[in-house]
Amino acid sequence: MREVRRAAGLLLLAASASALKIGELVPSFAGKTVQGSSFSLAGALKDHRAIVVLFRSTLCPYSNSYNELLKKMTGEYGPKGVLFLAVHSDRWETGDDIRAHAAKHGHTFPVIRDADGRLATLLDARRTPEVFVVDGEGRLRYHGRISAKIGTPDLRNALEALLAGRPIDPAETKAFGCSIRRD
Repeated sequence: MREVRRAAGLLLLAASASALKIGELVPSFAGKTVQGSSFSLAGALKDHRAIVVLFRSTLCPYSNSYNELLKKMTGEYGPKGVLFLAVHSDRWETGDDIRAHAAKHGHTFPVIRDADGRLATLLDARRTPEVFVVDGEGRLRYHGRISAKIGTPDLRNALEALLAGRPIDPAETKAFGCSIRRD
């Protein structure tokens, strides 16, 4: 059963409150970006082969350690039909903070402020950074970290496999970083 909820400028179409499993449809959501444009998962899927939903924080050193890599990956995978979407669920960050952070680091992808954590709850995101890769059909294909401390390029491997039509292995990894508070 689908439930429609509107919260803090986000329209959430939720199937359930439990964690998504690999291969399941990702509940649709829509909202306003901090850049001032509208975003909807359904609309983005019409024009892209994959969407990387990336939970980030301007305040988290783990999240910030990936700023340059994300800029590089956006440039590399954008022309291949992959859209990166950043979601900031830290209630202490303002839209201005998030916009300035994106500009400072050259991030041109859309960014949604999720101050009340509804989108984090919808996808069961727990950390920053934490990644959800959604294929062109709206199914979750990868969930976890960008890369391991030892340099394993997990997100890059997942995108390469998805774009080549191969199974993603591993399809789930343990994200590490700062906690997304749910209180």
